Amino acid sequence: MQCPKCNHVQHNTVECEACGVIFAKLQKIQERQKEAEEKKAEKNAGGNSSTLKILQVLLLVVVVAGTTYYFTGSRNQPVPPVETAKAPEAPPAPAGPQTVQVSKQVSAPPPQKAMAEPVIRGNSIERAKNATVSIEAPWGTGAGFFVNKNYIVTNRHVVTFDEKKLVELREQVETGRKLINLEKQKIDQMKGDHQRLPKGPSRSQLAILIDKYEENLQKILPRQDAIEQRLEKLDRRMQPSDIKIVLADGSQYAANYLLVSDKYDLALMSLFSGEWPFIEKAPAKMQQGDKVFAIGSPVGLRHTVTAGIFSGVRMQEGQVYLQTDAAINPGNSGGPLIDEMGYVHGVTTMILRDTEGIGFAIPIEKVFEEFSSTLY
Repeated sequence: MQCPKCNHVQHNTVECEACGVIFAKLQKIQERQKEAEEKKAEKNAGGNSSTLKILQVLLLVVVVAGTTYYFTGSRNQPVPPVETAKAPEAPPAPAGPQTVQVSKQVSAPPPQKAMAEPVIRGNSIERAKNATVSIEAPWGTGAGFFVNKNYIVTNRHVVTFDEKKLVELREQVETGRKLINLEKQKIDQMKGDHQRLPKGPSRSQLAILIDKYEENLQKILPRQDAIEQRLEKLDRRMQPSDIKIVLADGSQYAANYLLVSDKYDLALMSLFSGEWPFIEKAPAKMQQGDKVFAIGSPVGLRHTVTAGIFSGVRMQEGQVYLQTDAAINPGNSGGPLIDEMGYVHGVTTMILRDTEGIGFAIPIEKVFEEFSSTLY
């Protein structure tokens, strides 16, 4: 609809998102102005009529006479003040305000609805945030969210490790171990030379060098051990229990089940230790320019909410994606892309490198298509 005050076009029929005017109140103000103008026009039209002037004079006489009679009667009859004091105790007295109050509530529901709407929006986003989880795997972190009371959807790359990266990690471990062994041999050789040298500047200088080499080696060894332990975990077949699920309240659980898609960057996990809040699938598609929110755990900041707009539908490598300028950072992967009412439209999955404000999400319909046998 179009705002009658600022001509802003929007879907909301209660309150203008641009100027903030409440449509029901604006309509009442316009109606009162119209009535005032009509009364003023009637008064001006009658000002030129001599007949109306005579009637006005007669009316004034009647009013004056009635006023004189009222005040004269009030002084002669003391009973009315007593009746006036009892009037509030009579049944009709409280009925009047109650009737007026009810009529106001019935005749003006739009202002009440407009006041409640921001609360509903806030609650919708809060509910979606409570249904979003952080996911911690041996190789990194990401996000996910409940699509029903027991199943969590996320990105495949959050819960599985790329085989190419695994090969690179093996080569890195092997190279690091060889360099460490060579460094140890070099230090042993330097220690032998140090013992054979006579006392003097050369021997003292060599002793300093040996200390430096050993100090650097002690710094490298812990890093090498950490990489080797990580590779050991990745080499063995990963179990769902290796994945940690962190809920909005901070409680932690291990996944009971893991299903990975071969076609999309999607994975499905289960958590059967309770019935959890979930995000409902959007009943209708978004329009370009609609406001959206992305929820995730960028750089370890759990359950972060960022806002943006829906930029459009895009095709990348033969697949359909939802484009948005809502901030999507490392750790957001697998989180929900929701609208203002808290309905989910997509699963955030990636951003374009060397760009700002260009992120993508997999349409939520693909989740239910890919895992239809489990979710339905």
